[in-house]
Amino acid sequence: MSEQAIYEGLINWLRQSPVGVPESEALLPLMKATYTPEEASLVTGMPFDGKSLEELAELKRMDPAALRERLDAMARKGLVFRVVVGDTIRYSPNDIIFVEYRATGWPGKTDERNQAIAPWANRYYYHGAWDPLDHLSPKYGRALPIQGTIEDTREIQPYEEVSKVLDQHDYFSVSTCPCRHRKNLDPEFDDCPYPTEVCLHFGPLGRYIVENGMGREITRDETEEILRKAAEAGLVHNVSNWREGPDTICNCCPCCCVFLEAFHKLKHAQGMAPSDYRVRIDRDTCIGCGLCVKRCPMEALKLEDAPEAMNRITVVAADGGKGEKRLKNTKGKVSAVDPDRCIGCGVCVYKCPSKSLVLKRREVLEPPPKDLIEYAQIALPRLAAAREQEACGKGKRET
Repeated sequence: MSEQAIYEGLINWLRQSPVGVPESEALLPLMKATYTPEEASLVTGMPFDGKSLEELAELKRMDPAALRERLDAMARKGLVFRVVVGDTIRYSPNDIIFVEYRATGWPGKTDERNQAIAPWANRYYYHGAWDPLDHLSPKYGRALPIQGTIEDTREIQPYEEVSKVLDQHDYFSVSTCPCRHRKNLDPEFDDCPYPTEVCLHFGPLGRYIVENGMGREITRDETEEILRKAAEAGLVHNVSNWREGPDTICNCCPCCCVFLEAFHKLKHAQGMAPSDYRVRIDRDTCIGCGLCVKRCPMEALKLEDAPEAMNRITVVAADGGKGEKRLKNTKGKVSAVDPDRCIGCGVCVYKCPSKSLVLKRREVLEPPPKDLIEYAQIALPRLAAAREQEACGKGKRET
């Protein structure tokens, strides 16, 4: 079989995964940079529901020991998922989104393979890869308010509070942000100024990552410190969009994040799901400094003229709670929010010097699915239906 046919076979097989494989001129070069021909052949035909080593050895007509060595090596590259269920090790191929926009970047490697993958992965993202996810509902990620930014804490649901999300887990890991890493490796993009080791994972996914050298295990205290530093830097906490057992908290920047860029660059209706909150501004205390405008990842804030605010003094507690500070509005402006763009992340609230911003509960709430199983039961059929409808529309246009 020719090399071209091997990669075409891989692409056709991965198209049967829930997210599919959108067409693009960047697709084939990306596959060649990511998989060796041997890896491509091995993944092709592997069931997506996960099989034991013995089952796969029979399917592939290979010696189990030799197959295990190859599959374990592929797990370390993020090409297959390896999980221990009881006394059995099960393997399954990872879909194209997991491989190219998550696992490949987690280790933060800068070797020849990763330098070859990054430019093609970026081109594929902008020209096809993310198109079907415009129809994904609910979105895979949801904004998680920064701790301490919500006005009324009495109604906070456990899935909307960072500390309660962490309470669900006893295993924590951190990896390199794959979005930032992918851009930093690509000469077409400037280096991202934000910290990179901020991608947090928990439970079985965290163990898979650590066991395969794609991240390191950390403590609960270390996890909280990473989240604090991410909040200081202006990154958005982006949590798995289900209530029980979320396995990921990304810390996202607007210049690299696949979710935020889906909104800003790809013009999707929504990049990540908003939290149950929206920012509220106290115009009577706002000093018009514009820091919230600079920090907002959604460009949802702006400064408006407010002549009555010129030279107004706002008194706030000093850092550490000792004494007070007098802040002056020197611009005659105050902040204003576009409520339709606000995702309720709290990035603006967290650093507001006059404490004029808080997160207030939305009038209409959309609770996320219970767990990953319920999420998949809701989201994947909708995605499949959208893909089928899009394919039918494309066929009609071509004829």
